[in-house]
Amino acid sequence: MKLSMHLPRRRWLFLFPGLLALGACLGALELAPDDSDQVLARHLLDAPSPLESGDLPVKALYYGSGTDKNRGEFRDSVAFVTNPVDASKLVGLGRSAKSRNEYWGFKPDSFPLNARVWYPGGPGPYPLVLVAHGNHNMKDFSDPGYEYLGRHLASRGFILASLDMNFVNGIGGGGDRSENDGRGWLFLKHLEAWESFNDDPENPFHGLVDMENLGIMGHSRGGEAVGHAAAFNVLSHYPDDATLTWDFGFDIRAVIAIAPVDGQYRPTSRLAPVANVNYLVFHGTHDGDVSSFSGLRTYKRIQFTDGKPHFKASVYVHRANHGQWNTVWGPHDRGSRSGRSLDLRGLLEGEEQRQFALVYATAFLESSLKGGDEYLPLFRDHRVAGGWLPKTMYITQFQESSFRPLATFEEDIDVTTGDVSGLEIRGDSLATWKEDVLPLRSRSGTSTSSQENQAVWLGWNNRIAGKDTTKMGPPAKYALVLPPDLPREWQLGPGATLDFMLTALDQTPGPRKDPAADEEKEEEEREGAEEGGVGDEEKGKSKIGSFLSGLFSFLSHDPSEDEEEEEKAPLRLSIQLVDADGHSEKVLLNRYGPVRHPIEIRIQRREDQKYAGNTEMVLQSYSIPLADFLSRTLNGLNLSRLVEIQFLFDESKAGTVVLDEVGFSRMDPAFLRASASR
Repeated sequence: MKLSMHLPRRRWLFLFPGLLALGACLGALELAPDDSDQVLARHLLDAPSPLESGDLPVKALYYGSGTDKNRGEFRDSVAFVTNPVDASKLVGLGRSAKSRNEYWGFKPDSFPLNARVWYPGGPGPYPLVLVAHGNHNMKDFSDPGYEYLGRHLASRGFILASLDMNFVNGIGGGGDRSENDGRGWLFLKHLEAWESFNDDPENPFHGLVDMENLGIMGHSRGGEAVGHAAAFNVLSHYPDDATLTWDFGFDIRAVIAIAPVDGQYRPTSRLAPVANVNYLVFHGTHDGDVSSFSGLRTYKRIQFTDGKPHFKASVYVHRANHGQWNTVWGPHDRGSRSGRSLDLRGLLEGEEQRQFALVYATAFLESSLKGGDEYLPLFRDHRVAGGWLPKTMYITQFQESSFRPLATFEEDIDVTTGDVSGLEIRGDSLATWKEDVLPLRSRSGTSTSSQENQAVWLGWNNRIAGKDTTKMGPPAKYALVLPPDLPREWQLGPGATLDFMLTALDQTPGPRKDPAADEEKEEEEREGAEEGGVGDEEKGKSKIGSFLSGLFSFLSHDPSEDEEEEEKAPLRLSIQLVDADGHSEKVLLNRYGPVRHPIEIRIQRREDQKYAGNTEMVLQSYSIPLADFLSRTLNGLNLSRLVEIQFLFDESKAGTVVLDEVGFSRMDPAFLRASASR
């Protein structure tokens, strides 16, 4: 269909310059070079695809107040009626109270428990998972947007309930950020209701629910709320008003946060702690709403203290946005006019984005709530699942409850010490060595926030700049020297792994100074002084000679050499272990995952609307089996006498990396079953 067939000529001429302006404004699509063809080239997991539907028939129903003013499904179609709950101590409506109460027909002291449920048609019992949306137009109801998850999981033997929290959205016109505690509390009130459903012989869910295997999942503000739910679950009093008491104590074993915010609610003005649950968080690089990967902060705070097996994982998904995890929200992260500020051309297709969610959420819930171990390698190293994942780039983090830290860079301001008494940290030939806080990307005009996480910056340049030439020096290194008894006490052996997180940066320090050249210069100066100094005429000649030499060097320089040098080639470095007898073995880190520079992100339509930073500093986790350092020679490395871990910068001549969370694990061998490093 041609526009000229339907528009008068003058109107077409009027529109044409506007279309040209739009094209000029958008410009060329800018995406970071994608290495997924290499990184995801293999599929190593010998397990059924999490994308495959199960064999169970899927049923669906609604439960709720039975009196909902705006939602017919929760008024006329409920299978059974639930009692309202009093959230007035957790949620305040402020100046919007009158209009909101008129629209909804109820106040915070009588919030309904509404949900749509997908469940298996079978005898059960089945693990239960609750999912809740985040902030969105309260009249554009968000809870139907997870049907793709509900039907899929129900076919595989899970009950999934999508909770209606639309009546919490938009409180205070977006200015009141205190409702996320209410969202977390509502998760637990729904679980309380489910306990009664399971016990009631008249309820359709009687005996169908495995209340010992519970999961909670939240998107956006709901992604923050699941952390609050897990924290409140083990408390007896509401932290901000101890007159409100409760007794939850549910067996929440799995927590999933999708593109979450963090810290909008702070119990007792602190970030909420979360402990002793399996935790999965994922976020898109092209999120046009929650611009920072805030879930990294919650990931950092997850602790495992009960001696039971747990793990946590995070995934940064290139080209994923905020809304396409929910089919109602879609690609428009800033509402219907998103195209005015966001360049939507680089986004993953919605189906691809939800394919990722299905893979990771299904694998995570199968592992966490059903005790399966076939998918565990996926969380340690996403490269093992090249056949399941959309072809884009991922940065992943992983930690398991057996992890024992050597250096997290949190303990003090001494860069030569770590988390273990007696550990010594040394640097050799480093151009940069400093500890600092990891930043979070933010929009222009907003204050820079942090990941609430310290790390170490390490820069090097192995070139030595002499008087007339540049030569290569010995490789720079960063070493952790272990206390003598640690290998025995920690039972370090072939079954253990060396774990850490690392990313490359775009910073390249200058060459090292040549000590010999400095000595030669000092010798010349001494000789000149002994001869009574150099005359003005000789000094002038020397300056002219230096100028001509520099000019000749400039004119003969090939700029293409600089371009090749500045190209962001992947950094390469080695990890070397040394024992007390001086035996050493090293492996190339790049075998265990790509060592990338931060992914460059441009999602704004206009350059003057860009974010304060065009990258997010997300470190990649690496787990290297100590068995990989063992050779078959008689004088090979002795792990029981291990004394030093070296980050050896021997493969790339110059560069900078950020390093964090260095330590050892003795993880379940199932995590190591499939290895992309071999």
